[in-house]
Parts: sequence; C-alpha cells; structure tokens
Amino acid sequence: MDPSRNIDIEQKHVEKKMDSGMVASTFIKYAAYIVIFFGFLYFLIRYVFPMFR
Repeated sequence: MDPSRNIDIEQKHVEKKMDSGMVASTFIKYAAYIVIFFGFLYFLIRYVFPMFR
C-alpha cells in the first residue's frame, strides 16, 4: 500500500429513534379493542343466542 495515498473513510452512525410512549399507547389502544371485541362476543353467546332456543 502506498503511504502517500490519502483515503478518506466516511463513517455513518445510524440510530434508531423509538418513542416508547407512542408504542405503549398503541399497545393499550389495540388491547382495549381486543377486550371490547371479546366482551361483545361473550355478551352475544351468553345472552343473545339463548333467546333463540
């Protein structure tokens, strides 16, 4: 390797930006959707379907 040769090396540092508050609020939102959905299914199975017997 020639010592008079000048080589510039570009370094890139990539940082992931993750907002944990946003992730937590999204998780809570979708967890609430799932609880409401299963609550509605429970209501249908427990109270509405027996009316048709």
